[in-house]
Amino acid sequence: MAQLKAVSSSSSLNLPVHVPKRDLFLCSNNVSFAKKSALFQELGARKSEVQGDAVVSNRGNALRVHCNKGIQVVASSDKVTEVNEATKTKGLRGKLNKVVLAYSGGLDTSVIVPWLRENYGCEVVCFTADVGQGVGELEGLEQKAKASGACQLVVKDLQEEFVRDFIFPCLRAGAIYERKYLLGTSMARPVIAKAMVDVAKEVGADAVAHGCTGKGNDQVRFELTFFALNPELNVVAPWREWDITGREDAIEYAKKHNVPVPVTKKSIYSRDRNLWHLSHEGDILEDPANEPKEDMYMMSTSPEDAPEKPEYVEIGIVAGLPVSVNGEKLSPASLLSCLNEIGGKHGIGRVDMVENRLVGMKSRGVYETPGGTILFTAVRELESLTLDRETMQVKDSLALKYAELVYAGRWFDPLRESMDAFMEKITETTTGSIRLKLYKGSVSVVSRTSPKSLYREDISSFESGQIYDQADAAGFIRLYGLPMRVRAMLEKGI
Repeated sequence: MAQLKAVSSSSSLNLPVHVPKRDLFLCSNNVSFAKKSALFQELGARKSEVQGDAVVSNRGNALRVHCNKGIQVVASSDKVTEVNEATKTKGLRGKLNKVVLAYSGGLDTSVIVPWLRENYGCEVVCFTADVGQGVGELEGLEQKAKASGACQLVVKDLQEEFVRDFIFPCLRAGAIYERKYLLGTSMARPVIAKAMVDVAKEVGADAVAHGCTGKGNDQVRFELTFFALNPELNVVAPWREWDITGREDAIEYAKKHNVPVPVTKKSIYSRDRNLWHLSHEGDILEDPANEPKEDMYMMSTSPEDAPEKPEYVEIGIVAGLPVSVNGEKLSPASLLSCLNEIGGKHGIGRVDMVENRLVGMKSRGVYETPGGTILFTAVRELESLTLDRETMQVKDSLALKYAELVYAGRWFDPLRESMDAFMEKITETTTGSIRLKLYKGSVSVVSRTSPKSLYREDISSFESGQIYDQADAAGFIRLYGLPMRVRAMLEKGI
């Protein structure tokens, strides 16, 4: 028999429920999950319609279930009585009923939980989005949320949605911010914020909160999404309100409120990881003159240490979007994961740049985007076959604005959506295959084919052909150069 792990919002116990095998059904990934919502009701838990993950354990071994319906909910900590008492009274800064917090389990979000309860007298629902940051960052979140005083933890697997609905549109548009940045964090924030709005509706929350600082771009990305999808939600941004000024203060606050401290006071890199990239900021990187240390990188091998033998990879593309690797059709998330592994092995996709933040200051960041770098190279190269000159120029000019909108958090802006419709239309014929050579940090195109190619060998050949008569070039040049000729005649008094 399988064992379903759930916790009631009114109980402080983890109660195992033994479910006969006949009461299980298979999800899309062939993992068993209880089909009777009555099981949750027996535990006193309210049935949820939020999509995401559930946790099923078989003989004590927990399995992660990615179902089309259902969420992983961990409700009620050992501090339930304390939470209930805390939410009965008005907080130091006002009163909110329930807040959905974007939760990572790190220092900042761990101290935000008790801070929200103390200052707004509210229940706190911790929300974690799985956007491919790695299993390690998701482990132990239940215990951390409980220890911080949260009443509920919700985890949703957003990997496929993230790649399909956010990454791929940017890839198709050719969106690159300030010549280098492939928008890894910029694309992830709106999909997370969108899910937070959904969870807030499901659990009956009247507010959402995030742990972004008042100096960064992410606060804008989160809040513009909240405004666009549910303008009635209250938004709490503790870093813009509290007296905590840095990590040392946060650590002291955590200790004062008996919250386990996940980091020490030692200076570390600030990182953001998802299925598309890994970013590094802070520490020695704050001085643009410093070279990054090799031990900082986590997704990619040093180009110097990469294999001596090049590797070839073939990307299949349909209507501007990648669909296969080396002939194997894959889901969006699986395809990207595959290329991350291949590209990372060869040191592909390292970028060190100083960028202009939306809030006005410059910042230095180092990004690892192995799979994304391969995909951008492939799609752009295929467009050289399928797009004419004028279309390519217009597309490239709009790509700059598209990237700017995404970077600025305006994903749900009608302008970006309209531009996306344009990108979808003009890439309808961008279908074909690109073969790439990966070698010690470089990506080289070695082959390109498309059934929709505008390239004609019989026309482009230096040999004479029936379609293109070289003698026609003389008249074309005279007409094309007429404005320049007239100007020169004026200057010379002719």
